[in-house]
Amino acid sequence: MKRNLLLAMAAASPSLWAAGGEHGAEMIAFLFGFAIVLTAAKLGGELAERIHQPAVLGELTAGVLLGNAVLVGLPWFDFLHHDAILAAMAEMGVILLLFEVGFESRLADLISVGKSAFLVAAIGVVAPMGLGYGVSLFLFPQGGWWLHLFSGATLSATSVGITARVLKDLNRTDSREAKIVLGAAVIDDVLGLIVLAVVSGMVSSLASNGNAALELTPVAIIIGKAVAFLGGAIFIGRYVHLRALQFATHFRVHGLPLAMAVSFCFALSALAGAMGLAPIVGAFAAGLVLEEADYQAFHAKEPPLDQYIRPMSMIFVPVFFVMMGLKIDLRTFASLQVLEFAALLTVVAIAGKIISLFGVVEKGLHRLVVGVGMIPRGEVGLIFVGIAASLKVAGEPVFPASVVSAMVVMVMLTTMMTPPLLKAVFSRQTR
Repeated sequence: MKRNLLLAMAAASPSLWAAGGEHGAEMIAFLFGFAIVLTAAKLGGELAERIHQPAVLGELTAGVLLGNAVLVGLPWFDFLHHDAILAAMAEMGVILLLFEVGFESRLADLISVGKSAFLVAAIGVVAPMGLGYGVSLFLFPQGGWWLHLFSGATLSATSVGITARVLKDLNRTDSREAKIVLGAAVIDDVLGLIVLAVVSGMVSSLASNGNAALELTPVAIIIGKAVAFLGGAIFIGRYVHLRALQFATHFRVHGLPLAMAVSFCFALSALAGAMGLAPIVGAFAAGLVLEEADYQAFHAKEPPLDQYIRPMSMIFVPVFFVMMGLKIDLRTFASLQVLEFAALLTVVAIAGKIISLFGVVEKGLHRLVVGVGMIPRGEVGLIFVGIAASLKVAGEPVFPASVVSAMVVMVMLTTMMTPPLLKAVFSRQTR
């Protein structure tokens, strides 16, 4: 019966799969492209982990190699740049990534972190953002404020996943310094997403009304919307979601917790987009709202929610990073200005996070551990780059190909240098 149903569906939509039809050709190209991207992502991730680097760097490198294969006479992968379905899958991947980050961050932890964590996070956002703006203005004085502002915003993001893994390997997760870093990272995520929401909202507003002047009133409105959305989504959303879960316990269908969680994520992402904010702000808020304990009533017949979410992320998230790597044109590095921009960005990216060690107000702690732990940008920085590359002002992307390349170099360098630096700092502390 199942076979008959599939045959009936195929007969009802012949143009979808017909090799000669336009839709059929698009679908075939997508299927080949998806197989190539996913295989390249996993191979790249495997190689990266074998040399003790995070898998995300391997996935990104795989995208760079695919995107620049034409430079060595292999034009076979050029179609990946223009595949709309793959691009949509990449967007879904980044939404699921932020949803997972939010889900792994507990509201109680966000509220309970101490004064040091708040100060470290605040300094670690403001300092690199100001330095990044200055470097962009210095090297690209003819660029608009949107380029400089997004450059600074990209540097404000911290990806603590790398730091957390190193701390675990060193058996230092219980140290006070580690708790400050991890607590500051949660706050940094929230502040970074507010910054992203505000900056992308300002650029979107500029693109729609054509007024290039930076006016305070629209900025204040966007900041208000971002803060109100996050606050409202977290607290009102939690009230609504808990009651929906109570009602859902009467259902018998399998997979209901996953369906409710993902639907909630996509609904908040869509709502954030409708309000002029980045959809990933909604995805992160949805993750913060949900807690594994809320699904206790389902555990008798369903696995924990994180066991559902992780397989989805393992498929969709790598697609985002490979597609991000595809945007990097290696020919842009022939420009001295691009190399200079990448070098200066990396220096100020490191300095801006090291400065955050002054936020540690408790005595007797090794502050440098905290500063180094905040350095990596990782996947969070790439998300900022991806959004800046997709937003346009006067028909031109906020981040042109040369800036994208320089930003990705900065992300890769700060991510790769953090593990050895952190190990060196800890070993120096124990002498």
